[in-house]
Amino acid sequence: MIKFLLWVGRVGGIVGLLLAGVAVAARLTGQWRVGDMSVGTLLFGGVAAMVVAVLAYAAAIAERPHS
Repeated sequence: MIKFLLWVGRVGGIVGLLLAGVAVAARLTGQWRVGDMSVGTLLFGGVAAMVVAVLAYAAAIAERPHS
């Protein structure tokens, strides 16, 4: 379970960083939309993915056996 939570954290962090990066880059070039998605929606999706990653890492830490 710990390995699964760590992978969820890693993937969520990478996806969140990519989504937020695309949103910021698009907004810096003056665009309000990327395809059919609003730039704000992409940014919120990136933040949500990073929150999932943080919660998965916290759960992985909580699941570790105590010495």
